[in-house]
Amino acid sequence: MLQLRKAHERGNGSFDWLESYHTFSFANYYDPKHIHFSHLRVINEDFIAPNYGFGKHPHDNMEILTYVLSGRVAHEDSMGNKTEVKAGEFQIMSAGTGIFHSEVNPSSEETLHLYQIWIIPNQKDVTPRYSQDKFAPKEGATLILSPNAEEGSFKIYQDMKLWRYQYPTEKSEQIALNPNRSYWLQVVKGNLSVNGVELSTSDALGIRQETALEIAAQDDVEFLLFDLV
Repeated sequence: MLQLRKAHERGNGSFDWLESYHTFSFANYYDPKHIHFSHLRVINEDFIAPNYGFGKHPHDNMEILTYVLSGRVAHEDSMGNKTEVKAGEFQIMSAGTGIFHSEVNPSSEETLHLYQIWIIPNQKDVTPRYSQDKFAPKEGATLILSPNAEEGSFKIYQDMKLWRYQYPTEKSEQIALNPNRSYWLQVVKGNLSVNGVELSTSDALGIRQETALEIAAQDDVEFLLFDLV
């Protein structure tokens, strides 16, 4: 079963310095048909104007992943981290018992483009933690999140994995799935078909009770595939 989520159908949380698109209900956007998907609670695609961002604010009991597509994030948090996350890098935080953090575009010229993703954890009140890394581009799958930090991935407090897939133009591939699990495919860039469904940049598919994905890339593509309960 495939659930198509076109980019233009997402919630719009934009205002003067922020262009923001919400896959699931978030802030002032509410859609009872799109609250979450399994433990995947938030996928926000944000474009943040130069010298703007999110001031210090709290989180708790949430796994928060940021993927910077262009520009850079100036990050500061109550754990004592003060760093920049650059284009191509991922950042993970377990908010756990509670953290404060800020995310600002430090550039005076370049727009910051990122995905922020929230995953509901399976353990409450863990000790907050922070990591960031850049995973080398490669054709095929790169493991980004896993419960046991396999293959150099980030640890996640949930029964799920996140893979980044990258394929060149005209590449066809089959990805085996467990029909007893749920999957969410989020297109980062490019045009492709998945089991005959045409997808473009920022489109997504919810996937249940499927045994495989037939991927056909029309151009250079990148997508995130969440393996969920």
